Amino acid sequence: MADLYPIQVTVNGERRQCSVQPRTHLVDFLREDLGLKGSHLGCEHGVCGACTVELNGHIVRGCLTLAVQADGGDVQTIEGVSRSGVIRDLQEAFVRRNALQCGFCTSGMLMAAKELVETQPQATRAEVREWISGNYCRCTGYHAIVDAICEVLQQRQEAKA
Repeated sequence: MADLYPIQVTVNGERRQCSVQPRTHLVDFLREDLGLKGSHLGCEHGVCGACTVELNGHIVRGCLTLAVQADGGDVQTIEGVSRSGVIRDLQEAFVRRNALQCGFCTSGMLMAAKELVETQPQATRAEVREWISGNYCRCTGYHAIVDAICEVLQQRQEAKA
């Protein structure tokens, strides 16, 4: 068995001290060690986006990021941002627009959408499509997902006006 390395990481606002193997991916650590099953393992090559989480304020692929790289960092998962209510409008828009079917990609889509609406509040429909292009959805055809994100962008712009 490989040596274990101690890490300290804040996950969804809770400081955690754990020991991990150096090869443990962040998504595996979250799912298996912490029981946070919202982020999914899809392709395991960083292509599909199902494992998307936020590390130190930016989305990352949990299957490409090692848990030891999160040492000292702040991780937000779909569970954390859902509980906080910060993406409630996105979640409601996804439901209203039927922007999910099987749900496998939804957590990654919502994490990507969260970063988009926070960092690109004036994004156009084309920019939304490009932003989420790194997240695969085999069920919806993307139109409803783009519609939902654009709806939230518009709502947030109107709320600021």
